[in-house]
Amino acid sequence: MRLINLFKSLKLSSQVQIVRCSSEYVPKALRSLKAKSTRNTVQFYVDAFRVRAVGGSGGDGCISFLSAWCKDHAGPDGGDGGNGGHVIFQATYAAKSLNHCKSLVQARPGERGYNKECNGKNAQHVIVPVPIGTIIRDETGRVVGDLSSEGVMFVAARGGAGGRGNKFFLTDTEQAPSVAELGAAGEANVYTLEVRSMAHVGMVGYPNAGKSTLLRALTRARPTVAPYPFTTLRPHIGMVPYDDYEQVAIADLPGLIPGSHKNYGLGIQFLQHAERCRGLIYLLDGAQDPEDQYEVLRYELSQYSEALALRPSTLVVNKIDLPEARKVFERVKEKLPVIGVSAKTGLNLDILLQLVRKMYDGNS
Repeated sequence: MRLINLFKSLKLSSQVQIVRCSSEYVPKALRSLKAKSTRNTVQFYVDAFRVRAVGGSGGDGCISFLSAWCKDHAGPDGGDGGNGGHVIFQATYAAKSLNHCKSLVQARPGERGYNKECNGKNAQHVIVPVPIGTIIRDETGRVVGDLSSEGVMFVAARGGAGGRGNKFFLTDTEQAPSVAELGAAGEANVYTLEVRSMAHVGMVGYPNAGKSTLLRALTRARPTVAPYPFTTLRPHIGMVPYDDYEQVAIADLPGLIPGSHKNYGLGIQFLQHAERCRGLIYLLDGAQDPEDQYEVLRYELSQYSEALALRPSTLVVNKIDLPEARKVFERVKEKLPVIGVSAKTGLNLDILLQLVRKMYDGNS
């Protein structure tokens, strides 16, 4: 009996594998059974950060003269100072954003030299992990580093060299040098770190279109939801798992308004967030005029970047649980290829997740 049950289970699993490997199989999004966090702190995504890197100064050399029991003046024995630490940015899969970065990263100085020809200890380097694909710009905006693979490093600020003690200056003519070098100062540079790819799909739309509510309905992310515009000022990322072990990152981006490409309402900063997404979801408010919203959003994206406006996209009309929004959606879908969803009630979210997966497969 046990062998029969085992044979049936193996046969069933093989059928499941065959279905999943077929071209007709469409991955399905999995609903997370884990409860959302109850912490008061809301984690947002940082895709650009300004950092001042300061290398450690070198240790000073020592001025010392050896005094032995049989010889009072046995010559100089001052040791060299240790080298200061570097500040290094290293790409790693462990880092997903720049939330952990600090505005000032400073390495420790090297240890000073001692007598009896004891050299100072070199300072440890400060290694800051950053996501893979991080672009590093200097103060002029020029790209000076591109960390595109695992383990790639960029030395942001070199530490100063340690000073030499008076033992180094011993010559045939100068038997008792009373001079030593000071440690060199470390470099101090300012960089701007930018993550090339923030999410697979980003949601763009007017303020109060329901982007944060939709992200909360699709993922375990907890962006703030409030009935006033510009509730979201920084991106929030949510992960959608599928039954074929793939995960798609969806970003809730701050709202755009007419004139965003002219930096109205921090528009340039918000458009930069959208530029770091591979695909876009135009989330239109069904309670307003979706056609006008779509035209304005397309115009703002095209004015900022032509390539951004040509990226794969999906049109979604939200709030169709309202009667007036339902009528507007029925009228709009005759002109535009849109789908209607309700982030509040969860209507048609499964269809949206299928479109998101198709967009993800097309980009990859």
